[in-house]
Amino acid sequence: MDTNELLKLENQLCFAFYSCSREITKLYRPLLAELGLTYTQYITMLALWEQDNVSVKELGSKLLLDSGTLTPLLKKLESMGLLTRARDKSDERHLVVRLTEQGQALKDKASCVPLRLFEGTTVMPEEIFALRNQVQTLMSKINEAT
Repeated sequence: MDTNELLKLENQLCFAFYSCSREITKLYRPLLAELGLTYTQYITMLALWEQDNVSVKELGSKLLLDSGTLTPLLKKLESMGLLTRARDKSDERHLVVRLTEQGQALKDKASCVPLRLFEGTTVMPEEIFALRNQVQTLMSKINEAT
């Protein structure tokens, strides 16, 4: 491939990921609106449904979010009654995030989101799983190199 081809927007892996991510997020929007959540709030809740009672630092690492992004997000979820934030009694330096009963109950309502996400498209679940595995492999290789 010559330089002109290499520099075309349509040939950029980053743009393919970026544009696909935007479209997938659009698919999420109406489903998450039913739950009263934004996409970033949703992935935060997913992480907490997997493992509750975690430090803000652990949660940020899992979500790949810095504290400047995570702190206002957690404050909003707290104001919605979905979680609490409190100092760790064994180490006051750590802030621990815990789901409330309301936050735990939201998991049942959210359980349909992954199944409904690609309704109305021709995307098959097997394609999603295969692509996710390829992306995770790519991410691992990038992380190994950096």
